[in-house]
Amino acid sequence: MEENKRITNCKVVIIGGSAGSLQALLQILPFIENPISFAIVIVVHRKHSDEQTLEALIDLKTKVKVKEVEDKVALKKGFIYIAPSNYHLLFEKEETLSLDTSEKINYSRPSIDVSFESASEIYKSTLVGILLSGSNSDGTVGLRAIQAEGGITVVQNPLSADMPFMPNNAILHSTPDYVLTTEEILEFITAINKETV
Repeated sequence: MEENKRITNCKVVIIGGSAGSLQALLQILPFIENPISFAIVIVVHRKHSDEQTLEALIDLKTKVKVKEVEDKVALKKGFIYIAPSNYHLLFEKEETLSLDTSEKINYSRPSIDVSFESASEIYKSTLVGILLSGSNSDGTVGLRAIQAEGGITVVQNPLSADMPFMPNNAILHSTPDYVLTTEEILEFITAINKETV
């Protein structure tokens, strides 16, 4: 881990997770002070029947406003974007989000790997990728892509995760810059907001 690696021009914080990640998100997102100087994008595995539940819950719990994701929606700082169920979330050069219905990756759509890799191609060193609790290997390849493009990677400490498989897999098969508890992830995001110009 590069404990001294810092980002001062962050444009996007992308957070991925699966089983157990909602609890982690609710330990982080409600305590992020508004305004934020970057966009937050959340990619979590969920059932199609939960389509609007997650957006409504996070919008209710957070100070930062949730912006609905539709195909070709512009990505703007100061908002939280949540990948809809049953679509891969992609990033485009015009700083827009697009939705894709191609085959599932790691049995999942949205795939964390797909979104992390797509974001890394566009945002490179201005991207922070955070991987939370989960029960499959999704996210590890995406973290490596973010790091290869100069972004910063954070993995939830498996000891603090409801489902430690996903963060454990990332630690075993990548070299995250930080391994943090949810409380430390909140502090990390807060620090980025203060440092970003």
